[in-house]
Amino acid sequence: MTACLDITNLSATLSGGQRVLRSVSLTVEPGEVRALVGESGAGKSMIGKAVLGVLPPSVKIVEGSIRLEGTDLGALPARERRRVIGAKTALIPQDPLTALNPSRRIGPQMTDRLVHILGWTADRADSRVRQLLDEVHIRDPDRVMRAYPHELSGGMRQRVLIAAAFAAEPRLIVADEPTTALDVTVQKQILRLIAQLQKEHGTAILFVTHDLGVVAKISQKVTVLYAGKVVEEADTATLFANPAHAYTRALMAATPKYTDPQASLKPVDDAVLAGLAAEIAVADHDWRPNLHGGQARG
Repeated sequence: MTACLDITNLSATLSGGQRVLRSVSLTVEPGEVRALVGESGAGKSMIGKAVLGVLPPSVKIVEGSIRLEGTDLGALPARERRRVIGAKTALIPQDPLTALNPSRRIGPQMTDRLVHILGWTADRADSRVRQLLDEVHIRDPDRVMRAYPHELSGGMRQRVLIAAAFAAEPRLIVADEPTTALDVTVQKQILRLIAQLQKEHGTAILFVTHDLGVVAKISQKVTVLYAGKVVEEADTATLFANPAHAYTRALMAATPKYTDPQASLKPVDDAVLAGLAAEIAVADHDWRPNLHGGQARG
């Protein structure tokens, strides 16, 4: 079976030449939820942006490939690449308030993609959006579609964005820390909702998070990142039962235990970080530009 997403040896650099992704390889199978885990700056969101084709201008992919259902995105002309990404992927962003246009009503923001990218009629798109708003347990879809973003709570806005992501039946959804801006109670509701819709629609999800508790609840496989480098990947159950890398073990040890609120926090040990820094320094030293296009290892 062809993987929904196949990333192979993906490297990216800033305009000054500093590497921000280091030979990243991972796959997401159809209907699978894969979590990307790591501390801030690990490269989780950068991978998601690379898949969606929305990397900032200062970041350039210099090595490797990204394939959606077997299609090499890097081999496509820009217009065709945008069409394929628009038809097969969707995003659930981190902050629903900044993701929504404050000057437009919710309804048009949800139907735009269906009409302008997928070519649906306005009536079909409108009907589909109402159906999805009902699926995310919004009681009065008509009122919500007429509302402006500021008139909805944070949880309601996130439900709107989840509905928008699933509306066009994408093959892959990139969920970029979709519960970070929400309180704990609403987080649980949103995670339950994403898991429910994922199973019902059979959608693959690349779930970006720093929260290992979220990983345990929603994913089947986990990729652990540090400084743009994959340090470990495994089935979720295996990773939690027997983490192989010292950094993964340190991340787990640093996670606050809600069952023991008096326990002191355990930062990631300096020796672990020093070992990772040494690995990365060696890898970067051995990596050089390929003048014939892309990059090559030395």
